[in-house]
Order: sequence, then C-alpha cells, then structure tokens
Amino acid sequence: MTLLAVTFFVLMGLGLPIAFAIGIAGFSFFATSEIMPMSIGVQQVATASQSFPLLAVPFFVLAGHMMNRTGITTRLIACSSVLVSWMSGGLAQVCIVLSTLMGGVSGSAVADAAMEARILGPSLIARGYSRGFTCATIAVGSLITATIPPSLGLILYGFVGNVSVGRLFLAGVIPGLLMMAGLMVTVWLIARRRGYRAELTERPTLRSVWAAVADAKWALLFPVALLVAIRGGLFTPSEVGAFAVIYAAVVGFLLHRELTWAGVMESLYEAVVDTGLIMLIILFSGMVGYAIIFEQAPQSIAEAMTGLTREPILVVALVLFFLFVAGLFIESTVLVLLLTPIFLPIVTPLGVDPVHFGILMMTIVTLGSMTPPVGVAMYTVCSLLDCPVEEYVVESLPFIFTILLLVAVLALWPGLVLFLPNALM
Repeated sequence: MTLLAVTFFVLMGLGLPIAFAIGIAGFSFFATSEIMPMSIGVQQVATASQSFPLLAVPFFVLAGHMMNRTGITTRLIACSSVLVSWMSGGLAQVCIVLSTLMGGVSGSAVADAAMEARILGPSLIARGYSRGFTCATIAVGSLITATIPPSLGLILYGFVGNVSVGRLFLAGVIPGLLMMAGLMVTVWLIARRRGYRAELTERPTLRSVWAAVADAKWALLFPVALLVAIRGGLFTPSEVGAFAVIYAAVVGFLLHRELTWAGVMESLYEAVVDTGLIMLIILFSGMVGYAIIFEQAPQSIAEAMTGLTREPILVVALVLFFLFVAGLFIESTVLVLLLTPIFLPIVTPLGVDPVHFGILMMTIVTLGSMTPPVGVAMYTVCSLLDCPVEEYVVESLPFIFTILLLVAVLALWPGLVLFLPNALM
C-alpha cells in the first residue's frame, strides 16, 4: 500500500496526467503483491466499466455542451441581470446568480467559471472591479455547481458509494441556494466598502422580472424537470441523462432555434473528449479502490480516528479537514473516486447519513479547484483575465471563509441537507 501511495504522488509531482498516475500506481500494487496476481487488477479495470449508473456521465456531459449552444446562456445572463443587478456590486451579483442557474445546465464548476470569465469578466474589469475580486467572484461562485443538480460529482459519488443519486440531487438544492445567498452577502459587503455601484438605479418591476424569467423558462425548468422525472419514477438517474440530451435538442432546435447540426457535432466531439478523460480516471480508480479495500485501509483509518474521538461530528470534522487539505493538491474527481470507499464506511456506522456526507464531501473537494497550488478553476479564470495568482488568493479569502462557514453549518444541522430528500423520497 505504501508503494502505491508513493508511486502515485511521485508521478503526480512529475506532471504525469492524473489518469495514468492512478493506473501505474494501481498496477504497481498488483505487480509487487505476492498474493494478488496481475490479472485481478485487469479484472477490476473491466469491472469498473460494467456499471449502469455510469451511463449518466456521458449523457450529462453531452447535454451540458449542447445546452451551451442553444442560447440558454445569454437568456440566463439577462435573467440574472434583471434579478440582482440593482444591488451593490450588481454585475458581480449577476455572476453568483448565473453560477446557480448554470449549475442546472453545465454541472461542471470549471466549465461554468471559464464561461463567465470570457463573457462577464471583461465587463466587470471595465466597470472598475479589481482583477483579483473579479476572478475570485467568478471562480469561487462556480463552486455552487458542485451541489446544484445535475452535478457530475454527485453522480460519481453515488456510483462509488452506492448512494441514491436521486436523493443526492434533491439534497444539493438547499445547500446550493444557501451557498448563493452567502456569496451574495459577501459580494455586497465588499462592494459597499469599496464603492462598487449597482448596474441599475431602480429595482426591477414585476413586469420586467416576469419577462426575463419567461424568456429563460426552458433553462430554469431543466433542473426541475430532472428532479420531477426522478422523483416521479419516470426515469432512473441513469436514464434521465438521456432525457437531458433530448431536452437540450428540443430546446435548441424547436424552441430557441439556435442549435445547428454543426453545433451538435462540436458538442459530440467535446463530450467524447471529456468523457474519455473521466472514464479513464474511473476505470483505473476501480483498481486502486480494490487495493485500498484489500489492504483494509478504511478499517485502519477508522480505528485511528475513533481512537482520537468517537463523537460523530468530530470524526466528520477530521474527515472534512483531510479532504480540504487533499483538495489543495488533487483534482476533485480523483478524490471522490479514491476516498469515498475509504471515508464512507467510517462515517456511516457513526450514524452519519451518506447523502448528508456526500454533499459535504463534494463541496469541500470541489473547493480545491478554487485554491492554490493546483486549483483548475483558479488558473483557468486567472489566465483568461490576466490576473496574478497572488492577487486572486488575497481577494478570494472572504469567499473561501464564507464557504467554510456554510460547510460547518451544514455539518451541524443535517436537516438542512436532508429536508428535501426526506420529504419527497
């Protein structure tokens, strides 16, 4: 087990792609094991691919790319502007609300951050917002997509941990809205102190709000339709991915009439690339996960943690702290696939609901994408807006503090997370 961990981190340090670092590390375990033949490792790679729930991943990835070509993004920006641009820091508030709305379309924090950096970033800087504040608002705001359905991270967590994806989707709604509210308050406080003005001098009328919402109705209905379809038993979480693709096609071709066949082919190409990267990580992670379980790593870690304390909330706090530190260095998808089999068996015997833990875990590990030294969303936004990372780090601290405070609240009051899944399922 030590060889596996050392090999993985050495290869990561050398800059090898994550999927290959995981694969080589996994094979090193079976190659040096006197008990486990190499054929078992190969079988685990094949077994990881034979999963019905994994069908949701390529479908949701394709649906996200198609949605970006249906005119939905421009309508959501217009809707967000009408709703919140009258507040202090108006255009920054638009970024936060747009991340919430886009979470129901893209399901990817990095994709959301890149889109907002290209479309809204230059306008924010032109209106006098500092580059660091602009990048921090966009990057940390994209974290909302980690819980708002359909989150790809929640799908992978449900697959690895054998947890209901439908319950996870429902559980992510309230935390996502609370995250939006917390970040909006943070933007408002900073904007008031720095004199960042509102975009509009007057609050919008009910007529203008209704017109903006009506124009964006097909985008706003998308996550609602997914949840209703799952809750109503019309589709399984895997099948609802196919429904998402059909929904995107109907909206793009028939309702908005902005999706072209060239756009469909571009979406297919991008979806194949993204799915290939994700599936490679999933397949090799299956082999590493088997090695972790065979070596009884969950039991060893559980004994060490329960030796410190048997209080469930303190054990969860220790796990979340470890995940936060790990998220600073390793991409969130990898952490979900590798660490869910370790930590879920530790917290569930203590009475922690796996759905509750999944929301906390996804929020914390995705936060790593917005923090140095290897934050993907951070580097994406900073490179697109030509912002020094040092300036971003300073400006992001209030936002990160807000997220950590929210995670603490959600950990202490699980009813906030479990209210919708318990009420509707």
